[in-house]
Amino acid sequence: MKRCIKILGLLVIAFLTFSACSEDDDPADNILFADRYKGTISYSTTDDDEDVTAAEGTVTVTKVGNLYNFAFSNGIPNINGVEFEQRGDNYYWNIGGSATSYIKINADELFITYIRDGKTWFADCDRD
Repeated sequence: MKRCIKILGLLVIAFLTFSACSEDDDPADNILFADRYKGTISYSTTDDDEDVTAAEGTVTVTKVGNLYNFAFSNGIPNINGVEFEQRGDNYYWNIGGSATSYIKINADELFITYIRDGKTWFADCDRD
């Protein structure tokens, strides 16, 4: 009888362990894209003194509450306080985005063509 209880106990533990540790967890299911993305980034303004030409760089995405912040490398100013809504199955688009000014993110990629106050941020990156 003790042997049956031990075997049953081990089976329950094994089941719980395997069901809790899923390697197939898609970050899109969690709506958490906080990570570092690497690719081509640039920045331009109406004042050409601040422009950063397109080059390899990184964008670090962090989430605070319901808002996302985008920290760029290469001396590009950050974009802070962006809110997202789901569009399609596995990607999100910033609220207020349009066809010409948007931030689109999914489990593997980050695309930014974001225009605000005469400034334009661009990124075409993959999750690092």
